[in-house]
Amino acid sequence: MTTSIPSDLPQMAHLTTPEQPWPLRLLSQKIAEYVSKMSRLWVEGEVIQLTRRPNARVQFFTLADLEEKMTMTVKIWSHALPAGISEGSRVIIAAKPDFWTGNGSLSLQADEVRAVGVGDLLARIEALKTKLAAEGLFATERKKALPFLPNKIGLICGRNTKAMHDVVNNATRRWSAVQFEIREVQVQGQGAVEHMIPAIEELDADPAIDVIVLARGGGSVEDLFPFSDERLVRVAAAAKTPIVSAIGHETDSPVLDLVADYRASTPTDAAKAIVPDVDEEKHSLTTTVRRGRVAVDNMLHQAQTELDTLNARPVLASPEVMVDNRAEDLANLRSWANHHITRIVDAHATALAGDLGKLRTLSPLQTLKRGYAVLRTEGVIIASVKDAAANDHIQATLHDGNIDLTVDTIRATTKGS
Repeated sequence: MTTSIPSDLPQMAHLTTPEQPWPLRLLSQKIAEYVSKMSRLWVEGEVIQLTRRPNARVQFFTLADLEEKMTMTVKIWSHALPAGISEGSRVIIAAKPDFWTGNGSLSLQADEVRAVGVGDLLARIEALKTKLAAEGLFATERKKALPFLPNKIGLICGRNTKAMHDVVNNATRRWSAVQFEIREVQVQGQGAVEHMIPAIEELDADPAIDVIVLARGGGSVEDLFPFSDERLVRVAAAAKTPIVSAIGHETDSPVLDLVADYRASTPTDAAKAIVPDVDEEKHSLTTTVRRGRVAVDNMLHQAQTELDTLNARPVLASPEVMVDNRAEDLANLRSWANHHITRIVDAHATALAGDLGKLRTLSPLQTLKRGYAVLRTEGVIIASVKDAAANDHIQATLHDGNIDLTVDTIRATTKGS
């Protein structure tokens, strides 16, 4: 049914203004009109809040998407609702959306409901494994090592279950001082994931917790589906504290086993993996100490043998011989050096004396000693009679002093005379 808009109101939603708003009834009618145009479609979810009403023509239940925490009411004819459908069932329904204008609620008018089989769920789990493997969540290098001796263990398990007792008793038997922080929550069926996730996050946030164990004593394939829920798996992968998966199901491995830092086949195996056996450790320590002592004794005996061998060598038996030999070598070297240096000095002294004799022979002073003199006038050497004149004052330099002279007469020597 098409809703006609009064001419005094905006014809389109985007044309409304504070001065010209749509009445709420008109908006509800427009939404109902839009929803009614939607096609019939298939929707998947989990059935919650289903109470069959005997003899009623119509049955009501709530369809939930627990991953996103969304719900929607579903109406269906009683004959179209299979008897095997109950709360917690995973279903696929064929329905048409319906908007109720009275209270502004959206619901689904279903005409067919199909239960999701175990095979379908297992196929989806395999698809999830492929997806998470591609993201690297199963990679060995991202797995954290378990502590050698945890101070406190976080344990998530069902309420008063055998799995809890297996972990606690075996761990305490192996190391009596170990402590536990236990969260007893729902671990199967509807709502199990919603209970386990906060438990993981709370224990992971506690700095005193060294390792977290999720324990369950096996179960059917359907019972283990919560441990393959993508929300739970991603929370476990993001935890900073090492996670131990002790689901105890060898045939079908839940996705949590692949993401966990350590996979234990049973809760008992988990206790053995995370807590060392005190008796075994004492025995191992005793054995190690004994082996260490034997090894040290062997090393000392070998070292003493090597030392005795070294002491028996001549160089260590009579070390002064080596010093005496070197002292004799040093004396010989000193004598050779003195003789060699003296010979070199004498040779150079003889050569120097000869050079000195030649230098003295050629020295002007030797010439002056033979009766020659050097004449200067005003500091200039007189080399010719032309360099002086009568009455000039000149200085004569002899080998042992100077004489001041006055020129009286100048006579030049003729050539050939």
